[in-house]
Amino acid sequence: MKKNAKKWVTVATVGTAVMTTIAGCSSDKGGTATPAASASATQAAAQTKAPENLAPLDLSIMLPIFKTNFPKDDGPVTTEIEKKTNTNIHLEWVPNASYTDKFNITLASGKLPHIIYVGDVKNPSFVNAAKSGAFWEIGKYLKDYPNLSKANQVIMNNSSVDGKNYGIYRGRALGRNGINYRKDWLEAVGLQPPKTIDDFYNMLKAFKEKDPDKNGKDDTYGMVLVKWTGQWASSFDIMKLWFGAPNKWGVVDGKLVPEFQTAEYLEALKFMKKLYDEKLINQDFAVFDSAKWNDPIANNQAGVIVDVTDNAARMDDKIHAALAKDGKDNPNIHYVDNMIGVTGKNGLKALPTSGFAGILAVSKSSVKTEDELKRVLKFLDQMNEPDLQTLAGYGIEGKHYTKDGDALVVSKDTALLESEVEGLNQMLPFIPEDRGLKVKQTPLRLQTTKIQKEAEANIVANPVEPFISTVYSQKGQQLDNIINDARIKFIVGQSDEAALKAAFETWKKSGGDDLVKEMNDLYAATKK
Repeated sequence: MKKNAKKWVTVATVGTAVMTTIAGCSSDKGGTATPAASASATQAAAQTKAPENLAPLDLSIMLPIFKTNFPKDDGPVTTEIEKKTNTNIHLEWVPNASYTDKFNITLASGKLPHIIYVGDVKNPSFVNAAKSGAFWEIGKYLKDYPNLSKANQVIMNNSSVDGKNYGIYRGRALGRNGINYRKDWLEAVGLQPPKTIDDFYNMLKAFKEKDPDKNGKDDTYGMVLVKWTGQWASSFDIMKLWFGAPNKWGVVDGKLVPEFQTAEYLEALKFMKKLYDEKLINQDFAVFDSAKWNDPIANNQAGVIVDVTDNAARMDDKIHAALAKDGKDNPNIHYVDNMIGVTGKNGLKALPTSGFAGILAVSKSSVKTEDELKRVLKFLDQMNEPDLQTLAGYGIEGKHYTKDGDALVVSKDTALLESEVEGLNQMLPFIPEDRGLKVKQTPLRLQTTKIQKEAEANIVANPVEPFISTVYSQKGQQLDNIINDARIKFIVGQSDEAALKAAFETWKKSGGDDLVKEMNDLYAATKK
């Protein structure tokens, strides 16, 4: 099968019941098909004799995509990655909004790709699959690879399942979360950057009521929220800390309690309801696709996103591009600014990441031998080389970017970038760090780096981060759904406080009490 004839790329959607089968179709650059079983046998036999002469490794990879377009298997960047890593790569892209559903369906099918992105290592489906032997435990192998051997041990612990690592973590800054806002809008409504929760509210209110884009129309609102997942994409998980709520679990009188059993959590939830009632946030937040998160900012509809602070630069770039298209851009200013957060009664609090954004797990159903595993790990190790980080992040010099000194300048052809580059960075572990070329470090990007470092002094840790719960692995999805559904209904006015608290009681009776007991037992064991 010739490279340009491959028809492998599939985009899964919610409700897809059948996993795309990835077997028996391999390609080499010579244009002739090699049966997968024969290729595996050939590769395994040659492993110890002449590694440099190995046939290309067939490698299927399932990743989330945030756009409607995506790089193809035979695209120029994918092909260049294959050349540098001696692989034949099949990319299975899944829309980010439906990734969890597709992930669970894929696990249930038993037909896994070689490498699969796991967004939540505590996902009960993944924990059960890992404990059942569906994935390779890779911790003991990492010492043999120049980059992977430098993995951060704290992050390795955070990304483990009962102390075992079933994938390569994708490194991220710990103090990454905060507020991104339209700086030009703030100036237009005559306000200073917010310092308190009240200031933040007043900013959102002004963005709705004071015509910040000066078009004479009542067509703006304060903040964009996206589909609530109960994880990073909810914004609420960042904002609740401003009110003093814990990060998932709190410690009260030496005992662990779930966050929603605290008065501060309820206070934060009432604040979100107030924003919704006053139409300061988008009324369709519960179904708003994260792939479109930045669009209302660039389209002059909204002025704030509470998310990772490095998104500020992406927002700013998008606004510049839109204005340049209309001949109205000022390239010398930033339209967006960012900050760690606002101060509540307990001071400045920030939601930390776990130091990683998911893991890249290697399945045993597709990678059957230790020799094959070592080749897959070699590929993941190579993806940390500076040239491959640049390639997967920004594409090919002269086609997708040019260089300005030591910095790169990204092409303005967004359609080209979406179809050939964007999304490939989802398979970058960044271990030990990001060493690729970078875009010019504008004042906004330099500030982002600075505040992300400063935020580490204000983070609120999740005390159960390393724990793996048997109860949660069995009932976690059901328990999470109870809370997520209850808080959405409360915010949009479909239930009152009594109904909200009734849902919390349902949580307890549905396994929540057992979860609390188990977590406290695990917590107590760490104190001995």
